[in-house]
Amino acid sequence: MTYANATERQALICGLRAMADFLETNPDVPAPTFTDVLVFPPSACDAENSVKSTQSPHASATVTYSSYRHHQTSRRFGPVQYRAVAIPADENKKQ
Repeated sequence: MTYANATERQALICGLRAMADFLETNPDVPAPTFTDVLVFPPSACDAENSVKSTQSPHASATVTYSSYRHHQTSRRFGPVQYRAVAIPADENKKQ
């Protein structure tokens, strides 16, 4: 998976804001109680860095490692979670 380029990133940000504005101005439209934004970096190091690079003194990211060697890191913004999951390349070859 590749990351968004500058133009695609700006389009994503504008789309997220537009969706938030739409939900705010249309209270009768159903909305989920939470949502995840998932990113699949090419390496575990990128998974950790993708969220840690967004940290501020008031926020934290957690890094976990599953028994399947998947590396995951996340940051919450209320009920919205930004999550990066990296699966080692050799893990995909075991199948």
